[in-house]
Amino acid sequence: MRMRFNPRKSLTATAAVTLAAAGAALAAPGSALAGTASAATPGTQVTGTLANGTVWIAEYPANWNGTVLLYSHGFGPLTAADAPDANTQAALLAEGYALAGSSYDPNNSEWALDTAVSDQFGTLAAVESTVLPHRPSHVVAVGTSMGGLISALEAQDGRGVIDGALTTCGIVGGGVNLNEYQIDGEYAIAQLLGDPATQLVGFGDVPTALGTAGALAADAASAQQTAAGQARLALAMAFLNVTPWEPTSATPVPDSDPAAQEAAEYDVMFGGEFNIMDFIELGRISIEQADGGQATWDTGTDFAQVLRNSPYEHQVEALYEAAGLNLGADLATLTAHTSTSADPAALRSLYATSVPTGRLAVPELDLHTIGDNLVPVQNENNYRHLVDRAGSGSLLRQAYTASFGHCNFSSAELVAGVQAVMHRVTTGHWDNVATTASLQQAATALNLGAARFADYNPGELTGEVWSR
Repeated sequence: MRMRFNPRKSLTATAAVTLAAAGAALAAPGSALAGTASAATPGTQVTGTLANGTVWIAEYPANWNGTVLLYSHGFGPLTAADAPDANTQAALLAEGYALAGSSYDPNNSEWALDTAVSDQFGTLAAVESTVLPHRPSHVVAVGTSMGGLISALEAQDGRGVIDGALTTCGIVGGGVNLNEYQIDGEYAIAQLLGDPATQLVGFGDVPTALGTAGALAADAASAQQTAAGQARLALAMAFLNVTPWEPTSATPVPDSDPAAQEAAEYDVMFGGEFNIMDFIELGRISIEQADGGQATWDTGTDFAQVLRNSPYEHQVEALYEAAGLNLGADLATLTAHTSTSADPAALRSLYATSVPTGRLAVPELDLHTIGDNLVPVQNENNYRHLVDRAGSGSLLRQAYTASFGHCNFSSAELVAGVQAVMHRVTTGHWDNVATTASLQQAATALNLGAARFADYNPGELTGEVWSR
């Protein structure tokens, strides 16, 4: 299957912008268009609204260094944010950076990729014309999770708008891969451990989605009581790319102990107060709403081949052998009974809005926690190959922190990432600033929290899709 990627058109500052700072109006609607608005007061957070209803916020410090960080928030409520958290916001302002970010178009679903890039570029245009005392010397896109995917899309679409990008815990494998590895794992649970008729797509409403999530979690809990169930659950979790980190101690389980790895993966996926399966199914509602139909499929999947591409293949083989099960037979069963097909128009929409091309226009640094429990670190392997195939490998650098959890970065690690991108932007060379040692040294020197950069090479993203 080959799809053509359709670049999004960026918004301009054509919207009438209403500004407010500390609740007081700074400019009348339309004044930004005429270019007559005065700059905002340094240290004052300013908010405004684009023509499509996108709300933005921005702020610059008295010691502004001339650079704007254009921040894209992650999946969730469409609320404007200009930094991932309050501590990092304060640290970046103290370093002299101006910050800006938006809610994205409120008419979107929470999977806001239809307009997110143009909303962000429209935000930047509005901030440049109404908030800042002069045009910025540099603009760097920064994004978290789904926002990391957005910043990666900005890095390919943003020549002349942005100068560099920092993605953190990003869904850089794209929306199609996200759907594919999730449906593979869910289908395996339903087919091998529960009810093969379990509805996995086309929910339409929250109760139905949560009903599916609850049924799959119950199937997993029952399976976890026996060796055979654990083996089959390990197979499903391999398809889901679940990280083998023990969540209580936040430490990785060694490959030499497959049973302990499976137990840790179960705890990551199903054992905590936060059921990741709930998040997956609710996210599917938003993706289907954004794309006008269900854009995932399992028909035609060779599950034996999918497992061969998994970094957890040997773990699954060991547990099947210990349980006396026939792995080949289960894989053949999965391959033979697939029934979910994608709506072609919805799939085209997901490709067009939510899948990177890998053709970078500006330098990009990706940061990812090794033990990411929501956006598997294997996304970075897929993205690296995509960028290399597009001929943009010299522009991309990737770095990893030895930590558990989604987007579990300290302010020190994030600021060090921004500094590395700025070095590349201002000098035209990466030199060694994006290496593990240099990032660790820079983060430690900031004294803003933990510095946990580590050498790492992620395995393949199970279920990955390459053709476009």
